[in-house]
Amino acid sequence: MENTTQKKQGFFGELFDLAKKNIRDYMMYIALVVIMAFFAWRTHGAFLQAGNISNLIKQVGYVAVLAIGMTLILIIRHIDLSVGYVAGFAGAVAAILMTQHGVNQWLAILIVLVLGFVIGLYQGTLVTRVGVPAFVTTLAGQFIFRGLLNRSLGATGTIIVPNKGFNALSNGVIPDIPGADRFFSWINNMLGINLSFHVLTMLIGFITVAVLVITQIRSRRNKLKYNFKVVSIPVFIIGIVLESVIIMYVIWILAAYSGLPWTAVIVAAVLLVYNYMLNKTRLGRYIYGIGGNDQAAELSGVNVKLVTQFAFCSMSVLAALSGVLYTSRLQSATPTAGLGFETEAIASSFIGGTAVSGGVGKVTNAVVGSFVIISLTNGMNLMNVDISYQYIVKGLIFIIAVAFDVRSRRKAK
Repeated sequence: MENTTQKKQGFFGELFDLAKKNIRDYMMYIALVVIMAFFAWRTHGAFLQAGNISNLIKQVGYVAVLAIGMTLILIIRHIDLSVGYVAGFAGAVAAILMTQHGVNQWLAILIVLVLGFVIGLYQGTLVTRVGVPAFVTTLAGQFIFRGLLNRSLGATGTIIVPNKGFNALSNGVIPDIPGADRFFSWINNMLGINLSFHVLTMLIGFITVAVLVITQIRSRRNKLKYNFKVVSIPVFIIGIVLESVIIMYVIWILAAYSGLPWTAVIVAAVLLVYNYMLNKTRLGRYIYGIGGNDQAAELSGVNVKLVTQFAFCSMSVLAALSGVLYTSRLQSATPTAGLGFETEAIASSFIGGTAVSGGVGKVTNAVVGSFVIISLTNGMNLMNVDISYQYIVKGLIFIIAVAFDVRSRRKAK
């Protein structure tokens, strides 16, 4: 017999009980929906137009990548304040390699990622071996890499990157299936209609929904196998249908506009790797264990220093990737690149539910948090809100999210 959360309260009672018990997990999604609905209203629908949705996804890339790495750092109860200027410096190095030394774009990106690893190794060593607190180490790193950024661009100032392949990483979309244009032209001529969409984007959407459904069904079966509580069948089906509808709605908008941006593919790849690592591997369990109680983790045989070193190396590599995406987005390297990136990454992670006390956090939620931050920026820009008020609004949203999380966790105890 199924051990479900549905009792005598009925279908709607179960939904209310489920929402009440999981309010922390749902709050960021509710906030995102409310923000999008508000800006759609205030901009007379411009916020939800296909062009702006595509632009929003391209904008969120560099923040989402940083937020994923920052989540690991915050889970183990550390912080990295240097990531903004590590990203800016990495983007400048990539631009210099391509424009001044003729390095191939892919080799330049690889070199920059290795540079990020070296930076993480340096900062992680200071934290784990020398014993310098992460706050001090990365604050010093913020100064160092800001200086290196200015030094590297001092002679030329802003460097324009003419490489089309590199710039397409944050501005381009995935190519469609060969022959799709000819097929739609034939259909339109035959039927006298104007039908056209990005076929490969639609296929990716269908595959994503199929994987989602299969994963959810397997997860439910595994929980039932070990007598864990699960939601009732009606609630389970409604949840899958809602998630599938949202995914396909966004996919359809993108497919009808121009296609899936490369930025989305890159962020999705990073997200899948880190989500699997945190939830399915021993390393992920070690990270959560250290965040919960590092002394207990060490007594149980976990190499706390090595895992912490990994988190800092991972963070700096993702910061380098973020710098590549940002430079690609601007199609140039600028002395101001990286300014405030660390605050957006930290805010995204905390808005996504990462516990202030450590030990709790999900990279998927951190990506949702980054959409909250960038949606605020995008929407207020469309409304021509002064930049000073934008900072105030984002700060208020940030503190409200953290205060809500702290209060709800305290009540849960």
